[in-house]
Amino acid sequence: MLAASGKLDRRAVVNALLADRGDLLVIAGLGAPAWDITAAGDCPTNLPLWGGMGGAAVMGLGLALAQPTRRVLVITGDGEALMGLGALATIATKQPPNLSIVVLDNEHYGETGGQETATKHGVDLAAIARGAGIADARTITTPDGIAPLREAIHTAAGPTLAVIKIDAANLPLKLPPREGAYLAARFREAILGPQAHHQL
Repeated sequence: MLAASGKLDRRAVVNALLADRGDLLVIAGLGAPAWDITAAGDCPTNLPLWGGMGGAAVMGLGLALAQPTRRVLVITGDGEALMGLGALATIATKQPPNLSIVVLDNEHYGETGGQETATKHGVDLAAIARGAGIADARTITTPDGIAPLREAIHTAAGPTLAVIKIDAANLPLKLPPREGAYLAARFREAILGPQAHHQL
């Protein structure tokens, strides 16, 4: 699960988190997190975002509130998490017990040329989350933190946030379907079944 750099390999981490996932609903932030969940296996209960940087966590919040009996996982990157810091305060205020957020932190903006993010210079996203009121906010740097996180995603009373320090290498693209309307309709149908087609 470790890359040559000694940091965690993002694909191995995501594969482990999504193994035997059951009916877990997964939203992935734009760019590499979307490629990662697709590499782990594309399915209707995945919603990879092709745009809307900074919006993954709040989308996860809305989904968790709308579907309180389902477990919801947001997988995003450090750049997007930094852009949407206000989401952490809103999530802390609402305290959805079924929401987990995983931040794959490579300390770089991978989609725009590899510029360093603030986490490269000491900004601690887990500490920010705790300060906002998310009690279970952890940082993972070794493989032995992944199995307990996976357990928390499926069983813990959240919200849970985990910052996972990962290798910054660019991996081969594994693209999800590109059509936003198709992805949204597929996701909605996976959640609601036949009711997804009822008109309001």
